[in-house]
Amino acid sequence: MDDIPLSLQLGALIALLAMSALFSMSETAMMAANRFRLRHLAQTGHRGAEKAVALLDQTDKMLGVILLGNNLVNTAAATLVSVIAIQLFGDERWALGASTLIITFAILVFSEITPKIIGATYSDRLAPIIAFVLAPLLRLCYPVVWFVNLFAASLLRILGLSLRPSNESARLTPEELRSLVLESSHVIPKKHQAILGSLFDLNEITVEHMMTPRGSIEILDIDQDWDAVHQQLLTSHHSRLPVCRGSLDQLLGVLPTRRLLAAVASGDFDESALLGQLLQPYYIPAGTAVFAQLAFFQDNRQRIGFVVDEYGEILGLLTLEDIIEEIVGDFTTSLPGIDSDLEWTAEASVVVEGTRPLRDLNRMLGLAFPLDGPKTLNGLILEHFQDIPEADVSLKLNGIPVEILQTKDRSVVTARIYRPQAVSDAASLYKAPPA
Repeated sequence: MDDIPLSLQLGALIALLAMSALFSMSETAMMAANRFRLRHLAQTGHRGAEKAVALLDQTDKMLGVILLGNNLVNTAAATLVSVIAIQLFGDERWALGASTLIITFAILVFSEITPKIIGATYSDRLAPIIAFVLAPLLRLCYPVVWFVNLFAASLLRILGLSLRPSNESARLTPEELRSLVLESSHVIPKKHQAILGSLFDLNEITVEHMMTPRGSIEILDIDQDWDAVHQQLLTSHHSRLPVCRGSLDQLLGVLPTRRLLAAVASGDFDESALLGQLLQPYYIPAGTAVFAQLAFFQDNRQRIGFVVDEYGEILGLLTLEDIIEEIVGDFTTSLPGIDSDLEWTAEASVVVEGTRPLRDLNRMLGLAFPLDGPKTLNGLILEHFQDIPEADVSLKLNGIPVEILQTKDRSVVTARIYRPQAVSDAASLYKAPPA
C-alpha cells in the first residue's frame, strides 16, 4: 500500500463511501416503495417497475445482496482509513482511534443517514431505477447470497420463525384498505371517497338498518272501496305497490303500477285485472348483510323485497334503490311534502319524524345514536320508556337530548333533537316519564 499514492487512496475511500451510500439508499427505497404503484407500473410495461416487483417478490435474496455489498464496502473503507492513518502518523494508538471515529462519522452521515432519508423520501421514483443495478448484481452474487441465506434460514427455524411470503405481506385487510382510501383525499375526489367508504359499510350492516319500516310502507288494500283503489293508483308516487287484503299480514303480491295506468284512466279496470298483474313477493331474512342482498337482487332479477323475521312476519320493505342510494347518496326525487335533508337550525335543534332511521340521523347530523337495537328514532324512544310516551316529554338518548313533540296511536310522530354541545343546561331538558 506504500507504493500507492495517498491521493489515489483517498479517491478509493470516497468511492467506497459512495458505494455504501448507494447500497443504503437501495435498501430503504426498495422496502419503502409503494408495491401497489409498482405493480400498476409493471402492468403498463414499465421495465424498471417489472424488475423492482421481481426483486420484491424475493425479498430475502434482495436484502442479502444489498447487505453483502454494504458490509463489504464499509469494512473495506474502515481498513483503508487505518492504512492511511498509519502512513500519515505511524503506529500511534491515538491515530488509529481517531481514524476509527472519523470513518464511523463519515459512514454514519454520508453513507447511512443521508442516503436512507433520500431513499425513503423518493422511494417510488428511485426503486425502478435502482432495480436496474440490483437485478444483475443479484445474478452475479447469487451463489454467495444463497450460501449466506442458508445460515439465516437455519437461524430463523431455530428461533421458531419463518419468512412470510411477500404476496401475503402485500395484501390489505378491509380495515387497512378503508384507511388507505380515507387518507387518499389528495388523490381521490371527495365524492368518490364517500362512495368507496359506503361500500365498506355494506358488509357490516343488515337489511334491517336500511329497510322502510312496516308502518311507513304504502300498501294497496283491495278490500277498500274500489273508487279509493282507483284514486290511490292514480295519485301514488311509487312504481310498485304491495297489494294486500286488510294489512301486510295478508300480502297478495307486488303491483307494477305503470302497467295499469292506461286501464285505470280508461275505466276498463276491475279487481281481476289488477290481480292478474301481481308479481310474486320476494322475501329477505332480517339478518342478511346489505352487500349480500345486493348480489341476491342481481341473481334473482328483483328490485324490491320484504324483510321478514324468524317467524315470517313482515318487518319492512327494501328496494334496490335503497341500496344504491346508500352507496352513492340520495339521487331520487323526494315525495311531495317530505324533506329528506336534515340541518341544524340557528337554535341548534332539528325536528324529525319518528320513523327516521337512526343511521340517517347519525350520518346527517353527526350524532351517535346506538345502532345495535331499534332502527328508528321511534323504536329507540319506545325501548327507552318501555311504554307509549306522551307529547311534551323530553329525555336523553345516549347523551343526546330529545323532545317528543307529537304522538299518535302507539308511536312518536315527530320529535325535536338538540345538538349535544349546544345545550347549556341538559338537565333542564329532561323530564321523567309519567308513572
